[in-house]
Amino acid sequence: MNKRVLGSFRDPSGFLFLKDNILYRQVNNAYKHDYEQLITSGLYERLTKSKAMVSHVEDEIHLSPEPDLVYKVIKPEIIDFISYPYEWCFSQLKEAALLTLAIAKRSLKYGMTLKDASAYNVQFHNGRAIFIDSLSFKAYKEGEPWVAYKQFCQHFLAPLSLMVYRDIRLNKLLQIYIDGLPLDLTSKLLPFKTKLNFGTLSHIHLHAKSQARYANQPIDKDELQASISLTAHERLLENLISTVKALHPKKIQMEWTEYYQNTNYSSQAFETKKHIISSFISQTNPKTVWDLGANTGEFSRIASDQGIMTVAFDIDPGAVTQNYKILKEKKEKYILPLIMDLTNPSPSIGWCHQERSSLIGRGPADLVLALALIHHLAISNNVPLISVADFLARLSQFLIIEFVPKSDSQVKRLLLTREDIFSNYSEKGFEEAFSQLYKILDKRNVDSSERILYLMEKKIRG
Repeated sequence: MNKRVLGSFRDPSGFLFLKDNILYRQVNNAYKHDYEQLITSGLYERLTKSKAMVSHVEDEIHLSPEPDLVYKVIKPEIIDFISYPYEWCFSQLKEAALLTLAIAKRSLKYGMTLKDASAYNVQFHNGRAIFIDSLSFKAYKEGEPWVAYKQFCQHFLAPLSLMVYRDIRLNKLLQIYIDGLPLDLTSKLLPFKTKLNFGTLSHIHLHAKSQARYANQPIDKDELQASISLTAHERLLENLISTVKALHPKKIQMEWTEYYQNTNYSSQAFETKKHIISSFISQTNPKTVWDLGANTGEFSRIASDQGIMTVAFDIDPGAVTQNYKILKEKKEKYILPLIMDLTNPSPSIGWCHQERSSLIGRGPADLVLALALIHHLAISNNVPLISVADFLARLSQFLIIEFVPKSDSQVKRLLLTREDIFSNYSEKGFEEAFSQLYKILDKRNVDSSERILYLMEKKIRG
């Protein structure tokens, strides 16, 4: 059976669909000439060879779920985990922006241009940003403005500017404004000093004023197109590249960024913990791992260093930024750091609540790591242990989880400013709650600490 990918419906050029759990993209007849130019011009080869864009192979047309529209059916390179801009750290969003501009600039050399510049056209694969929409190109026409300019500013430049000049966490606004941040809102939120910067002045503040001025006025397309030369188009892209490159946030310092330096673990306990986790991973032999509360990825890399695709989630933008910096420095391919608040994880959003998938909807993983996490959920956020178990059971078959008792200094710190109402937060209470949904396969004490590591397997529900 063919099943259309629910988030792929906006582009009349084609759409994604699944057949026998294999991903395909239909290229509609309406996109025939642009697709042929993409392939024959050499642009596709240039972008795929440089790993700037996913490759694909052409497949059988009979696979099409809509044969009356089909020109080609292609099978694209698979991305291990689909992430969204509101889950990226600043460095990831900036890299995605520069990739989009580089592709737009390169396309002009081959007589093409990008017809859209959505941040959702970029994913992270093998340790780098990669463009995933091979139907985003169109033949360039002399005098035509860059039709994706507004979209680029809303999806990339607006959130990046707010992250630099206001707060690093403001990329989360992209979760509310799924089509990009309104430029008038961005202009109001940015400080006055950004009007003294040519890039933010022209591409956000004046751009927003221009939108407001012409919002309800008819526009003479011929007059507009005649004024935009190829040279002006190239200069626009160059200026956007310079503007984005110049954006650098202040030093990011959040609560848990220095966690490993401040932890109460001795070096012996730390190494013991790593050894136990490595042993548990070997027992489960996973192909995919999600590390919840990964911080800068110290324990995530026990899996990713073995070539296991590992998504490292953390609520702290500083920790995720540091994790991504390490990834780039070491040229790692199997770890993907992302921002995620587990008490309010990414939901299903967009049209009919189906355009962007929830965290649970992008699973399950084979194995979840929940290390030094349970006390934050159960004590800091008052989540009952059985609710934590139920949530984790929705994410994977196997679970490696660390129980941190009340006698641990980290838990004592959490309880300093609040009443201890957590009578069932104990080793016994923890095991009783999790045993309702899991089989405990192994349990080991961490040397020189009071913490306990468990290996669990989800029970089959009747």
